[in-house]
Amino acid sequence: MLRLNHINNHARAVSRKLHSSARASAGVRVPQLATFKLPEIKNEPTRDYVPGSAEQEQLMATVAEVGSKQHHVPLVINGKEVRTGNVLEQLNPGKKSVLCTYENAGAKEVEDAIEGALAAKSKWESLPISDRQAIFLRAADLIATKYRYQLMAASMLGQGKNIWQAEIDAATESADFLRFNVKYSSDIYAQQPPCNAPGVWNRSEYRPLEGFVYAVSPFNFTAIGVNLAAAPVLMGNTVVWKPSNSAVLSNYIAFKVLREAGVPDGVIQFVPGDAVSMTKQVFEHPEFSSLHFTGSTFVFKSMWKQIANNIDKYKSYPRIVGETGGKNYHLVHPSADIENAVNNTIRGAFEFQGQKCSACSRLYAPKSKWAEMREKLVALAESIKQGPVTDAHNFMGPVINQAAYDKITNYIEYARNAGDCEIIAGGKYSDAEGYYIRPTIILTTDPFTKTMREEIFGPVLTVYVYEDAELDSTIDLIGETTPYGLTGAIFAEDRQASVELSTKLLHTAGNFYINDKCTGAVVGQQPFGGARGSGTNDKPGSAALLQRFVSPRSIKENMVPISGYTYPSNQ
Repeated sequence: MLRLNHINNHARAVSRKLHSSARASAGVRVPQLATFKLPEIKNEPTRDYVPGSAEQEQLMATVAEVGSKQHHVPLVINGKEVRTGNVLEQLNPGKKSVLCTYENAGAKEVEDAIEGALAAKSKWESLPISDRQAIFLRAADLIATKYRYQLMAASMLGQGKNIWQAEIDAATESADFLRFNVKYSSDIYAQQPPCNAPGVWNRSEYRPLEGFVYAVSPFNFTAIGVNLAAAPVLMGNTVVWKPSNSAVLSNYIAFKVLREAGVPDGVIQFVPGDAVSMTKQVFEHPEFSSLHFTGSTFVFKSMWKQIANNIDKYKSYPRIVGETGGKNYHLVHPSADIENAVNNTIRGAFEFQGQKCSACSRLYAPKSKWAEMREKLVALAESIKQGPVTDAHNFMGPVINQAAYDKITNYIEYARNAGDCEIIAGGKYSDAEGYYIRPTIILTTDPFTKTMREEIFGPVLTVYVYEDAELDSTIDLIGETTPYGLTGAIFAEDRQASVELSTKLLHTAGNFYINDKCTGAVVGQQPFGGARGSGTNDKPGSAALLQRFVSPRSIKENMVPISGYTYPSNQ
C-alpha cells in the first residue's frame, strides 16, 4: 500500500508539473516570487590594443582567421536555418573580395517570419522581466568575452573599421546597450502611480505592443543592429530583424550570441533580404506594431508614408522610432583652444571614414584664427594613414561599397569644379583594390554650397570662414543651412560665449558638445538622437527608447464596496 501511494503521489506530481508546463507554454504568467536587485551596471571598459600587446595579437589573429574563409549566412526563422537558393554577397570593402554569402528572403520567408514572431509572442511576453533581463545580461557578457574578437573581426573586415572603431562599437557599445537596457527596464517597471484615495490600490503594468516589431539596421554600427532588435524584445515584443546587406556577417554573429544567451526560437527572426520588397510586405500586415529603424532620412520618410497609407489596415497605431541623417557642425569661437578644436575636428570628420550619422561635415571657423587652423587641419589630414584594416597602423579604411564611393566622389568632383569651393586637402581616391577616399577638406565662400547642405556620409569636411564680427549671423546659418538636427559642437574658452552659443543653438542638435567632437556618445552617459530631419529623438541608451515599445495598462482596485450609487451633491 505504501508503495502504491508513493507511485500515485509521484504520478500526481508529474501531472501537476506537466500541466504547469502546458500553462506556461500557453502564455500563462509564471509567478515571480521576489523583487530582484540587479547587479551593478557599468560601461564595458575599452581596451587599448597597443602594438605588441596580447589583446592586439589575439584580435589580429582572429581577423586573419575570419578573413581566410568565405562564410555563408542563412535566414533563421523559428530557430531553423532556411535556404532560399537566392544567394547574395557581402564584400570586404577594403579588398573588394567576398567576405560572406547570404540567403535572400523572398515573400514566403518574410511571411513565415512574421507569423512565427506572432506565434512566439504569447510565451515570451509571459516570461517574468527578471528572466528576460538575465538573458540579455548573459548576452552582454558573451559579447564582452567569448565573442568579443570574433564580432570585432567581422565588423572590421565587413564594415571597414579599424581596431578602435570596432572596439567602441561591436564590443563595448553592444554590451553597454544590453546591460543598460536591463537597468532601464527595471526603472520603467518601478514607475507606479500614487495611492492617495482611501481603499484604492493603483498600479501600472507595462505591456508589450500588440503584434510584431520590424527592426531595420544600418551597416555602420554593429551595436545599433544589436539594440534595434534587442531593445523591443527585452520589453516582451517579438522582432523581425532585417540587417543591412553590408553588415550581414557581424549582425549574424550578434544574432547567434543572443540565441546562445537564451532568446527563444521565433522571438527574433533573422531575415536578410531586399529592403524595398520586404518593407512593403511587412507594412501591409495588420499585426505590424512598430518600426525600429536607423538609416537615411530619405528612406525613413518613405517608410513613414507607406505606414500612413496603410493606417486603416492596422490593429493599433504603429510606433515609429527612427534615427536618421545628420549634417553635423563644429563652430569655433575666437576664444577657442585651436589645437583642441583642430584635433577634435579631424577625429569627428574622418574617423571611420566619416560614415557616422554624427560625423562632423561642417566647420565654421573665425577669420582671426583661420590661418592657424588651416595649417594644422591640412597637415593632420594629409598625415592620416589609410589602408586595409589588417594593418593596425591605419587610422582610416575604405568606405562601405561602390554606391557610397560613387556618391562621395561625385561631391568631391562637384567641389573641384565649383567656383565657390577650393579643395585644400585630399580630393584623391581610388577603387582599384578597395573603396578608398582620402580625407578631403573643402574651403567654401558660400555657406549654402551643396557640400554644406547635403549629407555626404563620407570623409568630406567643408569649411566656411566667418568674420569675427558676424558671429551672430553665423549662428543663424547653422540652423538654416540644413534640415537636420542631430549633433553639433562648439569650441570656446570664454565661458560666457559658451553659454550664449549653447542657448542660441538649442534646436540645432539633439546631442550637443562643448570643447569636444560631435561624435562618440556613450550609452548610459549621453543618450543619442536628434530631431528635425534627423529622427524621432527617442534616445537609444536611455529609458526613453524602451518606453516606445510598451503600452501601459493602468489598474485601479477598489478595496471597499460602495453602499449606493448617489453622491453627496445629489442629496
